[in-house]
Amino acid sequence: MAIPLSLGVPRSRGPQSLLAELLSGSGAADGAGGALGPRVVPASALLDAVGTDAGRIIVGLDVDPARLRTREQASYEAVRFHLDCPADQLGDAVALRLPSPLAVFVTTDDSDELGLAETAQHLAGAGRIPGLASGHSVGEVADFLAVLAHADVGYVARARDTAEVLAILSGTVASLRGDDVRAALAAPDPAKLTSLIPEAAEAVREVLLGVEVTDPALVARELSDAGLR
Repeated sequence: MAIPLSLGVPRSRGPQSLLAELLSGSGAADGAGGALGPRVVPASALLDAVGTDAGRIIVGLDVDPARLRTREQASYEAVRFHLDCPADQLGDAVALRLPSPLAVFVTTDDSDELGLAETAQHLAGAGRIPGLASGHSVGEVADFLAVLAHADVGYVARARDTAEVLAILSGTVASLRGDDVRAALAAPDPAKLTSLIPEAAEAVREVLLGVEVTDPALVARELSDAGLR
């Protein structure tokens, strides 16, 4: 069943903004407002910063997480943990026990039995957050969103640029409304995004938890220029 996301006259959405802390990256600002969310910090960098306070961050797991359970590291508040893993190690990723939610970006190829949508289903069923990497086809992303639109865990994405962020937002809205997701991904319409009422924006952000980009500040400015707040 599609969720009715009402479109109406654009208005200020305050803390329920569609873009509130949406964008993260190594250069993202750690702030409470705006589109810039917690920065992404490799776990290995935390081990090299003993005695410092990294603040509120997303931890990129590039070392054994057991190494983060000692005092020989920076202090931090983990919003999420992000992990890249090949499809044949999906079971090990799901089995990890961490103090904050875990988002898993699964790398697949033609030899893998499970595709993007199937791995998303597996992760969501295990209570993990599926990650949507950049570079997938419109059809693959549409199938992925069909899984996540009504799952309880939401998803996180990675995007190369502002156009891809707009496509991800548009595709997510379309999947919740029961619209043509492929069309929304291929030709995103910023006007539909700016017209979302606060309750609709909140529903979208319950599904799309965040987007990693290379230059969050630049993408935030370009989204603002497109009329998104």
